[in-house]
Amino acid sequence: MKIRAAVLNRTGLPRPYAESRPLSIETLELDPPGQGEVLVRIKAAGLCHSDLSVINGDRPRPVPMALGHEAAGIVEEVGPGVTDLAPGDHVVLVFVPSCGHCPPCAEGRPALCEPGNAANGRGEMLGGGRRLHRAGENVNHHLGVSAFAERAVVSRNSLVRIDPAVPLEEAALFGCAVLTGVGAVANTARVPVGATVAVIGLGGVGLNALLGAVAAGASRIVAVDLLAPKLDLARELGATDTFDAAAEDCARAIREATSGGVDFAFEMAGSVPALELAYAVTRRGGTTVTAGLANPERRMSIQQVSLVAEERTLKGSYVGSCIPVRDVPRLMALYRQGRLKVDRLLTDRIELDDINHAFDRLADGEAIRQVVVFPD
Repeated sequence: MKIRAAVLNRTGLPRPYAESRPLSIETLELDPPGQGEVLVRIKAAGLCHSDLSVINGDRPRPVPMALGHEAAGIVEEVGPGVTDLAPGDHVVLVFVPSCGHCPPCAEGRPALCEPGNAANGRGEMLGGGRRLHRAGENVNHHLGVSAFAERAVVSRNSLVRIDPAVPLEEAALFGCAVLTGVGAVANTARVPVGATVAVIGLGGVGLNALLGAVAAGASRIVAVDLLAPKLDLARELGATDTFDAAAEDCARAIREATSGGVDFAFEMAGSVPALELAYAVTRRGGTTVTAGLANPERRMSIQQVSLVAEERTLKGSYVGSCIPVRDVPRLMALYRQGRLKVDRLLTDRIELDDINHAFDRLADGEAIRQVVVFPD
């Protein structure tokens, strides 16, 4: 089968991407689904900073690679061994396929699946190999999904069936932004009712963390970013306080406003200065959570004694520590009840041919979540 897809052939090209065009729209050959695999017609795919970090080289991945990892679509065909999905089912794609058998999976931590993460790092499917080709050359998969394409063959373990009443353009956000942001609050930190929270970095994931804090019943929610429009939106979504991250002595101002710091601080920007700020505004005995994916070469420096003398916790959160088959339906139920305003974060619907310009807008902070919409 021939499909159109956005292919990254070289990382680290200069901006603006509208001119350097790191993503080329190409026709690829897509194999039919193999054992335990499913062919999905992609209907919507969100642009995420995780995609951007592959484009700019912060997250090294093998190229050529068909990019895109946050998506929703409709099942068209199931491969051998797939008995619990059928053509016509609506699905959200999840970017860590879980084997179900390795130690993390056995512990109920599928986001840390060892075979799934290894396959993702190689640009392969969970079942091995690649299903995308170009003129006899293999094209790598992005996190087992490669969703900036008309269709994708993915592992059954990369899919969660959803209620078809949820618009697929909005459902796509649940594959990454919602799971990662809300999950960091609900699963990784387990924020209790009445706790105080700070969110540093108000992109799609950060604003979902803010929505998660609202849903959890946090008594005070501090939102921090460099851009005023994002701070304005944060207030509309439930932030009680907003701070400009570039302001002089921002950390001191937040600590003073919160009587010594917050119970939980979430770093969602993927930068060392943002993580250092999050740690600085966490109170004694509090927890700092980071879900931003920084360049692997970046290092953070902290005062070691503070971890002991102040009983601090510093922890990472990957895919919101979620169990997707459990959490996607639960979070969608909250969305349909009006308790997670995910639709407010969908700022633009674009065509596949406009994707390079859209990544410029994402890099500039002009958009929260842009979604590539594929026509019928």
